[in-house]
Amino acid sequence: MAASPAPGSVTIQPDDPGRGPVRALLEEHLRHMHEITPPESVHALDLDGLRRADITFWTARIDDTVVGCCALRELDAGHGEIKSMRTPDAWRGRGIGRAMLHHLMAEARRRGYRRLSLETGSMAAFAAAQGLYTSHGFSPCGPFADYGPDPNSLFMTREL
Repeated sequence: MAASPAPGSVTIQPDDPGRGPVRALLEEHLRHMHEITPPESVHALDLDGLRRADITFWTARIDDTVVGCCALRELDAGHGEIKSMRTPDAWRGRGIGRAMLHHLMAEARRRGYRRLSLETGSMAAFAAAQGLYTSHGFSPCGPFADYGPDPNSLFMTREL
């Protein structure tokens, strides 16, 4: 039998994006993206998008509280994409984004991906996300998968 996590520690587990508190977090995420990003540049996935067969979705929790979410999309057998990473404002600055990024990178390696990529905003509102990714070895790249050039997007990638 596995030991229970220490009280107050972050656990990351597969989840249903349509489940109550998870759905509320995703609705907050989409609402915020539409507030700060032109509509044609919002690449965040809705519930149906997060339920696609090529996407695995997780939530981060502290005890029973959902404190973040993230997803991994398989682009091909050697390349994954980080999707829908979000930590609510009240939980930012506590290492939750870092924990989710470590989880996604470990899962990508476990799957045998050789590359992990992402799209984030290019505007100042995304500076913290850009800093997190840069600090973990991601660097700017051109559009990948089904993305096109977008002045409001920063595309990043790293080899695993």
